[in-house]
Amino acid sequence: DQGLIPVKLLAFDRAVNVTIGLPIIRTSPDHGTAFDIVGRNKADPGSMRSAIGLAIDLAIKRKAAAEALAARQPADPHP
Repeated sequence: DQGLIPVKLLAFDRAVNVTIGLPIIRTSPDHGTAFDIVGRNKADPGSMRSAIGLAIDLAIKRKAAAEALAARQPADPHP
């Protein structure tokens, strides 16, 4: 949690959480729910856009890595 302090100071509107160790890609904006500004047209979508963009990038890289690994595997001698 201590590492989040400089991240939030430098890039609060673009910071993203990534959950590792799951079989799926999971990203989320690095801020709270901000219920205090609901319905006030004050929300900044920057962090959400960053979270979605990072999830897309990770999915593309995961697919490329899986394809590269599959290309290196020897053919099954007993199909």
